[in-house]
Order: sequence, then structure tokens, then C-alpha cells
Amino acid sequence: MKSAVLTILLLSLAKEALAFSSISSSSSSLSLRASSPLLAIANNDDNDDSATTLSRRDLLTQTISLTATAAATATLSLSPLTATADDTSSTSTVVVAGATGQTGRRVLERLASQPNTSVIAAVRNTDKASKSLSESSTVVRGAMIQKVPSLDAAGIELKKLDVASDSTEAITGVLSGAESLVIAVGFVPGNPLKMNAAAHEVDNVGTCKLIDAAKAAGVKKVVLVSSILTNGRAWGQEKSPGFQITNAFGNVLDEKLVAENYLKSSGLDYTIVRPGGLKAKPPSGGLVISGEDTLNSGEISRDLVADVCVASLTDGKASNKVLEIIEAEEGGPKVFNGLNM
Repeated sequence: MKSAVLTILLLSLAKEALAFSSISSSSSSLSLRASSPLLAIANNDDNDDSATTLSRRDLLTQTISLTATAAATATLSLSPLTATADDTSSTSTVVVAGATGQTGRRVLERLASQPNTSVIAAVRNTDKASKSLSESSTVVRGAMIQKVPSLDAAGIELKKLDVASDSTEAITGVLSGAESLVIAVGFVPGNPLKMNAAAHEVDNVGTCKLIDAAKAAGVKKVVLVSSILTNGRAWGQEKSPGFQITNAFGNVLDEKLVAENYLKSSGLDYTIVRPGGLKAKPPSGGLVISGEDTLNSGEISRDLVADVCVASLTDGKASNKVLEIIEAEEGGPKVFNGLNM
């Protein structure tokens, strides 16, 4: 009982640390402020020509384009995706690993609504997943209490996949025939005495097995959901509240970094999405996307994380990039790069 209470307390502290620790890099913070031209160019609701209104569903049909800044901070703009003849005549298969998690199921929902897309939910237990995906409930995962919305699983194929216990060969069979893979796996904090082993098994070794299997199966694109501050030690953030408290959970940031680097060196086309502190509520601020190793604080709705993951699957400009994402501060600008969210 005491260990569970301790873990819940650590989870709360980690979320607060990511949400409220100050951003130390002045160059990267420029892209987050209302005074930044990237955020202010369309801050006028009366001018229809200067802003395009997007719903989260609309975002699924958008592409990402990179804009380099003088401070080496990358930001993303969104533009309509133009369909080609190939887009409408072929079906693309996407596998989502970690499909029953809060972020994974949101990715599933968005992919399932797209035309010419075959979606495979890779889960540890297909019977339980079939039931849980179709129900709205409050569940306890380790020391975390989560509100889980229902999902229309019609048209989604369920396949068994356990990154901890399955061999690379078995995982390769699950991924066979897929063009793309979204990796949304992560260990569930529980017993503090076992967190190090669990994080190593899932966020490091298990994720690397997925990457090996993707190569063997001929997968063309991999999107990996990671975290801001994963590489915090490299840019002087190892003593920041966000890094210290988050990494207290099984050294999870260090474990994720191993998998990130493994993916980068794999030869696969990749996008690594590093969100800030995750929240289940709908977005309350504009989407802010920054370059690699620039953000050390902030929160973001899992809805926006899923949107970015899905958009990254098909946009060549997100190819082989690390995208760090948070929401604009509450009360701050509600637009990002000229587009209402």
C-alpha cells in the first residue's frame, strides 16, 4: 500500500514538474510567445484570409512542413494535403503498437476514420482489447487512474503482440504486410522496486525489438512516441525538475533514449514525437512544435499527440525528424503558425 501511494505521489510531481518548470533556452522560448511572428501572424478572427480554422479531425488530412529558425529551433506549419491518384487507389496498412493505451487508442480512432487505410491494433490480449476498446470506463493501470473513452473498433484488426515476451521473429509476423508502424508503448509505473526492470524491458529492449521487426517485415515508416527531456543530459537538463522527477520512474528517459538512437540508426524512415506532460482532456491551447532538445516543460493533450503522429505518417517533411510538442500556455495564443486549432 505504501509503495502504491509513493508511486502516485511521484506521478503527480512529475506532471507538475513538466508543466511548470521554466524553459531555460531563450532561443527556443521565442517560438512559444505571443510576440513571436510564427504565433501572431493570424491572430485576427475577422480576417478569413489570414487564418484557416481546423478541427482535430481536419488535422488528420493536413501535412507538416518544417521551418528552420535562426536559433536552430524547428517549428511546423500545417497545409492541406493534396490527394494523388495513388492516394485514392491503394490501401495502406498501419500497425499501432500499444493500441489500448490512452494515446494509442486515440491514434487508432483517427486512422480508422481515414479512407484507404487498413488499421491493425497490436495488443497483448486480443479478447480483453476487443472489450476494452468498445467500452468507456475508468481503469487502474499500475498506480495510474485513467478515464478511457470508448472507440468504434469496426474495421480495426486485432493482433497479439507483447514487446516484453514475444521474439523479434514473432513480432515480424505481426508487422508483415504493413507499410507503417506507430509505437505508443510504455511501461506502466507500479511497484517502485520493479520499475527499473519494467522500463528497461518495454521502453528500451521491447521497443528495439519492434524496430528490428519493422525492418525485417519491410515496414517503410515508423513513428515513435517518446518524451521531451529524453536527451536532457546532453543539453544540461539532468538537474531540471522535469528530468529528475520523470526519470525517477525506472530511469525511463534514459531507456527511451536508447530506443530513439536505435531507431535513428536503423535506416528506417522515422519521426520521433516527444510530447510534454500528457493530459487526457481536450486541448485548451494552441499546438506548439519545436526542434530537437529545445523544450524542458509544458503539457499537451493526448488528442494533439495522436494528431501529430497520424500526420507524420504521410508527410515527407517530417521524415527523419524529432518533433517536440506542447500546448501554448493557458491564456496565451490559441493559434499556431497562423492556423486556429
